[in-house]
Amino acid sequence: MIRVVVADDQAIVRAGFTVLVDAVPDMQVVGEAKDGYEAVERVRELRPDVVCMDVRMPGLDGIEATRRISADPDLAVPVLVVTTFDLDDYVFGALEAGAAGFLLKGADEDTLLGAVRSVAAGDGTLDQRLTRRVLSEFATRRPDPRRQQERLADPLTPRETEILGLLCEGLSNTEVAARLFIEPSTVKYHVAGLLAKVGARDRLQAVLWAFRSGVVAPPG
Repeated sequence: MIRVVVADDQAIVRAGFTVLVDAVPDMQVVGEAKDGYEAVERVRELRPDVVCMDVRMPGLDGIEATRRISADPDLAVPVLVVTTFDLDDYVFGALEAGAAGFLLKGADEDTLLGAVRSVAAGDGTLDQRLTRRVLSEFATRRPDPRRQQERLADPLTPRETEILGLLCEGLSNTEVAARLFIEPSTVKYHVAGLLAKVGARDRLQAVLWAFRSGVVAPPG
């Protein structure tokens, strides 16, 4: 059972998410929050599997709440940012704060539920309508030279680097396995290894790390 906390300042939105999530057998909304402060409190109190977080909320906004949740090693709760706003500042702000995924509220029910499952499984997710723009933005940014000089305590193996490059193309484990002619379970093993080495909680954060560190060249 995937336990979910919903954080949104609109009661009708929280109610809608609750009805949608509780209607499927493998999920349950265990708590709600109307602002960022409550979201952090609910996570600490309930220890859910996923937080569905709005961006614009009174008091403490969703980006700062995401940052506090992601930065607390005792929580380790992934955040799926779900909002009506797709401005770049919100997208990158949420991802840089440690969000495991970003989804627009206009997404259909199957996409939303799939995103919750993906984030809960540690895969991360990014709304397909934003993917090209996000990658294009990274293509225009120079990797941070300080991060380029960083050396991992345990460097990535050639296979891990190869798989990380394919993750940056947006491929799933099954698609990576087909591309490399190996078993999906082998891909999963290597993904777990590279996540641990780069200090990423999920695949999405690993992709961001790859672009910023210069290990993988941005598209274009």
